[in-house]
Amino acid sequence: MSVAYHHAGPWTVEEVLALPEDTTERTELVGGQLMMSPAPALAHQRASHRLHALLERAAEESGADVEVFQAINVIVPDGLLIPDLAIVDATAAREAGVAIHAHDVLAVAEIASPSTRLTDRKLKPALYATASIEHYWRIDLDPAPRVTIGRRRAEAYEEQPPVLAGGRVRLDEPFPVDFDPASLTIR
Repeated sequence: MSVAYHHAGPWTVEEVLALPEDTTERTELVGGQLMMSPAPALAHQRASHRLHALLERAAEESGADVEVFQAINVIVPDGLLIPDLAIVDATAAREAGVAIHAHDVLAVAEIASPSTRLTDRKLKPALYATASIEHYWRIDLDPAPRVTIGRRRAEAYEEQPPVLAGGRVRLDEPFPVDFDPASLTIR
């Protein structure tokens, strides 16, 4: 069940973080306005779980001093976002409370769902780039799995051509990782 919030004027990050936990939807903040999205579907959750596992394994194998999180609160200059996955500086993660500041985030990944497709393609990349997060990855599951990698250039991401299922996503930063987008879906 969704809770309706009565609130006068723009919301602050502190007010959003003080809201009761809601596992049925994600509540983000952009420009003082709440942005709510439903809980992810099973295919989305599967892809998130599998990507999380392979990123954790790759980070550990490389000795990177990072932690990989699913659906954490990230404070950006214009509010509060919840990426599907975030790679965070390990020291900052140990010291964080309920949210992490964007300057401690090395990469974010968004798994595009029908309800978030526009947000994941336009709004969130712009906000993440403005917050100086170096890497943005978008995973599209339909019609077939594909991964689009973006590297920050000034205030935007320069995207590489998507890697389709059967191809290899090969990255050196923030640590080496190599996988087939098809591995994120049912085999």
